[in-house]
Amino acid sequence: MLAGCGQRQQDLLLATPAEPISAEILAGLGERLGAGSAIRATMTTERFTEEAALNAIEAGRVDIALVSNNLPFRNNVETVMPLYPAVLHIAYRDGRSAASPQDLLRNATVFAGLEGSSSRLIFEQLVTRIGVERDSYAYVSDPAEEPDVIVVFAPISTEEMDVLDGYRLYSLGRPSDIGTGSKVDAAILLNPTLRPFIIPAGIYGDTTPEAVVTVAVDRLLVARRDLPASTIYDFVTDVLRLKPTLAATWPGIFFDLSEDFDVSNASFTLHAGTLDYLNREAPTVYERYSGVAEVVVTLILALASATVAGVRIFNRYRKNRIDSFCIRAIELRDSVASDSSAAERAGVVAQLRDLQTEAFGLLADEKLAADESFQIFVTLSNDAITQVCGVNATSAGESR
Repeated sequence: MLAGCGQRQQDLLLATPAEPISAEILAGLGERLGAGSAIRATMTTERFTEEAALNAIEAGRVDIALVSNNLPFRNNVETVMPLYPAVLHIAYRDGRSAASPQDLLRNATVFAGLEGSSSRLIFEQLVTRIGVERDSYAYVSDPAEEPDVIVVFAPISTEEMDVLDGYRLYSLGRPSDIGTGSKVDAAILLNPTLRPFIIPAGIYGDTTPEAVVTVAVDRLLVARRDLPASTIYDFVTDVLRLKPTLAATWPGIFFDLSEDFDVSNASFTLHAGTLDYLNREAPTVYERYSGVAEVVVTLILALASATVAGVRIFNRYRKNRIDSFCIRAIELRDSVASDSSAAERAGVVAQLRDLQTEAFGLLADEKLAADESFQIFVTLSNDAITQVCGVNATSAGESR
């Protein structure tokens, strides 16, 4: 029962690359995806070129493949993550003239990988850009034939470059030329999946007596579009978790592997699982707009408070106004003495009636409220008229 409660591993079939170094790296990754991982990887017995691997993914025969980032777009193939950069090595036999690309390739035999490989595709793009005629060199199919020029797209690995013994690496320029409008910059501008790369001096011994300027392209892990997003999310998480052991096994290869990998120049659309991983720390909709919501709520509360305060101030103003009418009525009532003449009494009554008329006019204009205060004023003013005029005045006031 406890075993059944554990996390169930998800099986993925990885296409074995045709290139030995790529096959070794991917197989090493697959072996490490085992105990403690959410993913269990299996390698195919068949070896695939990059084009064949993409065909196998589209056909649903494999789940994951390792390909270069310069291959043409495919609808049913999606990017998982960049794994490591593959660096273009252009090696020429020691003693051969390399004063210019034309001299390097004139009447040369060239090994540039298999037909359709990334090495050959990018090599042909570069020589076309620098104006080298296709009929000035000839391809050979095996580096064992000791060609004049060897073109290899591979990660930096001293163990895998024994084939370059007796050769020197050709530089596409000087390190100071990068970013100054050089031919390398032109090649990268027209091929945005490429990036400049400097091979340090001495990293391959006598093959690199000086720093070599070349280009690199990312090797991408790609997957079928219909793989669940959760599976790819777990796969990316496990690959990044394994970086220390991968870097220890293949030093100098996985230096670019990080949690915040850049896929802005990927040749294929992003898999939904990759997008979920990259957005794992992005704020939710509530978190993103909580600050705005707090401001809006604060403004609403402030507006409501201001409205209530305004209403209270307005009501107080109207009450103060009716209070002044009451005070005036009392003053008029008290101005009549017991020995006042009938004419004086009639004048006070007239003023009281004018005061009432003014108050009713303000009531009609909604400048006074028809509340208890107004009723008190009416009662008070009528009582004042009664006191000033006697019973007859009261009767007159009621008829009015």
